[in-house]
Amino acid sequence: MSVLPLEELRTAVGAEHVLVDAGLTASYERDWTGRFGARAGCVVRPADTAQVAEVVRTCAAAGVPVVVQGGNTGLVGGAVPAGGEVLLSLTRLTELGDVDVAAGQVTAGAGVTLGRLQDHARAAGLDFGVDLAARDSATVGGLVATNAGGIRVLRYGSMRAQLLGAEAVLADGSVVSRMAGLLKDGTGYDLVSLLAGSEGTLGIVTQARLRLVPRLTARCVALLALPDADSAIAVLPELRRRLPHLSAAELLFADGLALVRKHGHLPAPFAEEHPAYLLLECADTTDPSDALVEAVSEADGLLDATVATDAAGQRALWAYREQHTEAINAEGVPVKLDVSVPTGRLPELAARLTPTVAGVVPAARTIVFGHVNEGNLHVNVLDAGDDAERVTDAVLRLVAELEGSISSEHGVGRAKTAWLSLSRSRTEIAAMRAIKTALDPQGVLNPGVLLPAV
Repeated sequence: MSVLPLEELRTAVGAEHVLVDAGLTASYERDWTGRFGARAGCVVRPADTAQVAEVVRTCAAAGVPVVVQGGNTGLVGGAVPAGGEVLLSLTRLTELGDVDVAAGQVTAGAGVTLGRLQDHARAAGLDFGVDLAARDSATVGGLVATNAGGIRVLRYGSMRAQLLGAEAVLADGSVVSRMAGLLKDGTGYDLVSLLAGSEGTLGIVTQARLRLVPRLTARCVALLALPDADSAIAVLPELRRRLPHLSAAELLFADGLALVRKHGHLPAPFAEEHPAYLLLECADTTDPSDALVEAVSEADGLLDATVATDAAGQRALWAYREQHTEAINAEGVPVKLDVSVPTGRLPELAARLTPTVAGVVPAARTIVFGHVNEGNLHVNVLDAGDDAERVTDAVLRLVAELEGSISSEHGVGRAKTAWLSLSRSRTEIAAMRAIKTALDPQGVLNPGVLLPAV
């Protein structure tokens, strides 16, 4: 690798924002799972688009690759170094514009956390359509880069659906800016949408123009106990028909709930343990409780249910779902696989996951939860030991057999590049590689991420 242009980088962003000491860079160098990461050549923290552009120009001229990082909540190794790169942290790009209430839009810097964005929108009487458990750490830039989904995709769609404009630094340091927030624009290729889900391989998003949604303050949350995943799938169409204000439908199982209770010291939701659970949330301008209670009480296969109409009770029910990731990580370093299949095949996937993993590592523990409406499961395998790659291969091939995607919302990163061909055809991969080469001919931005090495 080429010599790091440290002095030029210090000139670009200030010496105090170029970190080289191992004690200062360590927190940037390993991802949330603990599985991925290596030493960075240095960590650079620019403050705005102009500084990002100067850093990229400097690195491109020196032939030094750049790894782009937001809140470092990634789970597939896409925002941590493979070894020696300049790690460009966007956490200082925290400018947050005034909410345009008439348009229902706001401009946010790439380093703005999801939680801060939500609070900002709500203070203006609006809300943001994406939500996920890592809201206090995940940043706008990372959400765009991975086309993040989360718990409200059922109602509002993923991050790409919220993206009305973006400003981005390309691999040569030039800047593309489409920030007007136009709802109609037929002037050629949609470069903004192309950046969503590109995982920092085509350009570095420095700010985004975002769609906001009405703020719905009347909420009701229900936890349903069910015999299996089949039942959760079976009841959802009728629930959606009867509950137009349904905003979340989350699937969890007994073993995952047991881990959450163990590490979160939470009480049991029901007097008896049940095999599967479906967490529902309705949100509206008027109280949706009666409609939710009525629909739940008539759900086929229902074993038990509890409903929370007050904020404290709702938080308590959501804790059973949102504390899964933290509880799993407390047990050890997991193999984390984010996959999706056609909704009708979700019960088959859920039923075959544990036997598939056991066929590779009999002693491994498989903890599964996910977003039932999108056919999206988060597969967490504990105690895989040195067989993480074999477990990954077995699970992703099962997903491909069921006509699914090897990455639903976390991205491909470095973790899944070897399996991209299970979800994308040779022609599609060639087209993506052609776009990458056109925009980044030197391979400066996030090399080794998303596309397999040739």
